[in-house]
Amino acid sequence: MIHKTGLLLLVAISAFLAGAFLNPRTNAEAQAMTHVYELRTYTSPDGKLNDLLARFGGGEIDLFHKHGMESVGYWVPQEEPLSENTMVYIVRHESREAADASWRGFGQDPEWHAMRDESERDGRLTSNVERLFLDPTNFSPAR
Repeated sequence: MIHKTGLLLLVAISAFLAGAFLNPRTNAEAQAMTHVYELRTYTSPDGKLNDLLARFGGGEIDLFHKHGMESVGYWVPQEEPLSENTMVYIVRHESREAADASWRGFGQDPEWHAMRDESERDGRLTSNVERLFLDPTNFSPAR
């Protein structure tokens, strides 16, 4: 079984590498760009992962974009037991301050409140949320 931290690191590295191949940049472009990446891991209560995934796929990601967050990717681990209760995703922000402002706006959005309340009629969809901010190294394709 992969340790949860190892899984997060593997997902982050995979996302950055995928971005390099899907959106290659010149060195000048890479040097000019500075972003912060936010790696989030959601653990859901037993039987709630599919509901969480449905909420994300049913408009939550659109609200992220509305509030200035750029989606990098969304994943579910392959290995049990994490495959039964865990979703991992990465969003990109212009800065840590921009991230804070985006999350504040998202948290105050009436659309989000309605979506959350509707999706959680039968109980919360997350039992734990972990958040880790990442800066790309100077040699990272994600820079």
